[in-house]
Amino acid sequence: MADAFVSLAVQKLGDFLIQQVSLRISLREEVTWLRNELLFIHSFLKDAEIKQCVDHRVQQWVFEINTIANDAVAILESYTFQADDDEFPSRLKACVCIYRKEKKLYNVAEEIQSLKQRIIDISRKRETYGITNINLGDQGPSNQVTTLRRTTSYIDDDHIFVGFQDVVQTLLAQLLKAEPRRTVLSIYGMGGLGKTTLARNLYKNPNIASRFPTQAWICVSQEYNKMDLLKTIIKSIQGRTMGTLGLLEKMDERDLENHLRDLLKERKYLVVVDDVWQREAWESLKRAFPDGKNGSRVIITTRKEDVAERAADRGFVHKLRFLSQEESWDLFLRKLLDVRAMVAEMESLAKDMVEKCRGLPLAIVVLSGLLSHKKELDEWQKVKDHLWKSIKEDKSFEISNILSLSYNDLSIELKQCFLYFGMFPEDRVVKAENTIWLWMAEGFIPRGEERMEDVAEGFLNELIRRSLVQVAKTFWGKVTECRVHDLLHDLVIQKALEVNFFDIYDPKRHSISSLSIRHVIHSQGERYPSLDLSNLKLRSIMVFDPDFRKLRSVLFQHLYVLHLDMHVGNRPIVPDAIGSLYHLKFLRLRGIRRLPSSIGNLKNLQTLCVNEGGQFNQLPLKTAELINLRHLVASYSEPLVHISKLTSLQVLQGVCCDQWKDADPIDLVNLRELDMYDIKKFYSLNNISSLKNLSTLTLHCSNMESLPSLEFVNCCEKLQKLCLDGGIEKLPLFPNSITMIALWNSALREDPMPILGMLPNLKNLQLFRAYEGKEIMCSDNSFIRLEFLILDYLWNLERWDLATSAMPLIKDLLIHRCSKLKEIPERMKDVKHFKHISHMKSYS
Repeated sequence: MADAFVSLAVQKLGDFLIQQVSLRISLREEVTWLRNELLFIHSFLKDAEIKQCVDHRVQQWVFEINTIANDAVAILESYTFQADDDEFPSRLKACVCIYRKEKKLYNVAEEIQSLKQRIIDISRKRETYGITNINLGDQGPSNQVTTLRRTTSYIDDDHIFVGFQDVVQTLLAQLLKAEPRRTVLSIYGMGGLGKTTLARNLYKNPNIASRFPTQAWICVSQEYNKMDLLKTIIKSIQGRTMGTLGLLEKMDERDLENHLRDLLKERKYLVVVDDVWQREAWESLKRAFPDGKNGSRVIITTRKEDVAERAADRGFVHKLRFLSQEESWDLFLRKLLDVRAMVAEMESLAKDMVEKCRGLPLAIVVLSGLLSHKKELDEWQKVKDHLWKSIKEDKSFEISNILSLSYNDLSIELKQCFLYFGMFPEDRVVKAENTIWLWMAEGFIPRGEERMEDVAEGFLNELIRRSLVQVAKTFWGKVTECRVHDLLHDLVIQKALEVNFFDIYDPKRHSISSLSIRHVIHSQGERYPSLDLSNLKLRSIMVFDPDFRKLRSVLFQHLYVLHLDMHVGNRPIVPDAIGSLYHLKFLRLRGIRRLPSSIGNLKNLQTLCVNEGGQFNQLPLKTAELINLRHLVASYSEPLVHISKLTSLQVLQGVCCDQWKDADPIDLVNLRELDMYDIKKFYSLNNISSLKNLSTLTLHCSNMESLPSLEFVNCCEKLQKLCLDGGIEKLPLFPNSITMIALWNSALREDPMPILGMLPNLKNLQLFRAYEGKEIMCSDNSFIRLEFLILDYLWNLERWDLATSAMPLIKDLLIHRCSKLKEIPERMKDVKHFKHISHMKSYS
């Protein structure tokens, strides 16, 4: 990973030389020397990273290089921003400007001299430690940046559920049996066996969904907070309304427990308590799950046998087995991207390696993901040789052998992106777009002809294809939420600590590494600001402690990322000093009262997320001066009168229609995604037609109201994804560019299929409470490219006429809560992924 730090420093030094054309010759020579030396050192880093595993002196050498590279970047960025501030328009201030600039040049020269001496010391130590320049091509992946093709060809764990079909049936029978007592079903086994995947398969099973109207899922992990777990369950049952959130913030632990018990006592519920490490964790929670003698169930997953055995007196305990040799090979082939390219010699090598996985699903899918990116026989042989060497040195197989091998195979950019998942708490489900925006802010995504968002999405899909990242949720064929397995999370933290990629605040010792440029606070962070952090050149601070309040004490000049996830009830005020964080590119604030006008100083800000999905807040008019802002996620209490100034804006989410309807968005030439709420029927949305590059549009009405005229939609010539939530009297004409449509609560009286079926590029269609009629008709040659269809909550639907040539490419069909539908077209019953759930007692 040190090569990533040095690569960034070399790039920044080069950019600095290009941008600061007026530098004194002597200083230009110093910067050039520094860049060349770092470039030279870079060629030795591969050997150093191999040797640092057995020589702590080399490990320290790598740490020092990381620090030098980071300091070099910080020095140049500070100078650049301060120099820009001195460009006064008035001639009367020219002398002051020259004096200040010369003083800053002197300071930069002094600091670079200090860096020079440190690099000379580094070079001397390199020779002492015997670190050599080795051929990277023989030892690992190329460091060259390759653009990863954007694709949605990830493989969801639920689609590769191999070997446990018999187990699923056994556990389903236990969950559905006629036993009125609340029963606890415990699944245990070692990490990587698929306990969570099995529980998720049960949780999503159509028979379960129809039998348990109330469902909730919580993940406990090793370090848990009972209050947060109780709140999670309550919010999943009651919803995340402002009333619920406000009520929960006022409750103590006993209140939350009583409130949850009251919620559940009259309901038939299924709750999954995932990843329980201690018996005490379950004991402290189970009081909140009442036994209403109505057949409620709890599923527990754990690695510990004693936790499973003692979870309940008369519960059902299942020990998860390892896969057989045949099942292991089947799973390996399902994950392999191109089975046809595997020649006989490759198959022989693969079978040997799969056998060494000893039936552990996680090891098998990671190995398959690794080999999928090796096209030649000799590359597969090298993987086997590395694996056999690790097994020989460790005297036994460990899953970490394969996980480390897959990690080491990643490019520099992918390593950085993967390590970033370690900053999130264990078992945390993270939003894909949030992760992508963080990568961009950190400089992990190379600039080129493609949009950085597209390249970053390609990186995420690559990690998913390698089974290093798991898909948690998708929408319209796109990953929206993801996670990493806890064993991979452990690996990430281990690798990150080796190179000081980040450090996590330890509240017990009240300490955090001064060598790391990224700090993370997971819990008990109230004392973190009291640490002596004054001399640190921190690039990122991420806080996941809901009780964190002391915002004013965590402002650092060199920050790129400030991510604060706090309870809404705390509502700290953001200090004006936040406007001095000139380098800031990512700012996420949850639970704040307001933003100061100084926010307008953050000219490099790319992402601003404020109370997303929560209460309305006030954004100052100065927000319009964020000229590099690409992603704005916030609710508003003030009109967006100057929004057209945000010409770099690509994503705008959470905007209330009251603030949009009078805006002039004609200059938002880069806006691709617009998500708008609280739309009233009497509004005009015609100004949306001026967004010439809009590709995704989501419109939500309030309180089941009707949408205004949608005729403007046909003018959005690049629109691909359209989600309409609200009543529609008549469908408009849609542009031919449309590939995905979701109609929610539309209450159409005319059959929408004749209009929708003529769209030449439509691939995904979702109808939820969209049609009140009794019959839909799909004529010949309609829906010629449709692949995914969901019919949900069409209560009056009785008949579906499907012509022979309609929907020739359909491969995924869900019919849900259409209880009056008498017959499904015969051809639809043969669709590969077909689910029909005809009855539901309630919508959840």
